[in-house]
Amino acid sequence: MSEKSNPCQSCGACCASFRVSFYWAEADDGGGPVPGHLTEKLNDWTRCMRGTWSASPRCVGLQGEVGGSVGCGVYPLRPSPCREVEAGSAQCLKARAIHGLPVLWEAPAAANEPEPLLAG
Repeated sequence: MSEKSNPCQSCGACCASFRVSFYWAEADDGGGPVPGHLTEKLNDWTRCMRGTWSASPRCVGLQGEVGGSVGCGVYPLRPSPCREVEAGSAQCLKARAIHGLPVLWEAPAAANEPEPLLAG
């Protein structure tokens, strides 16, 4: 996939901005795909990716430097929160702002959400 079709490969901001927490059974020792040794327990029901539960989060799976050439070392095994993030989404825009990266574009509103009013 090219950079033009996947801007995430030159970003990585979401991987270094938020705690990535998910249901414990997504880990391989619970029957899921996420490597358990790359997670840490939050409580009896949830885990998070190691490195994301801190004041300066950075997922253990993130390879490369934020804003440069990046990749995910566990991409095919990543947890559901990572699968749900989309380039240009509100979460993406917030993460990019945290790291001082420019806005890509804003994702279109969902079918049941009103279109935003444009100032101008």
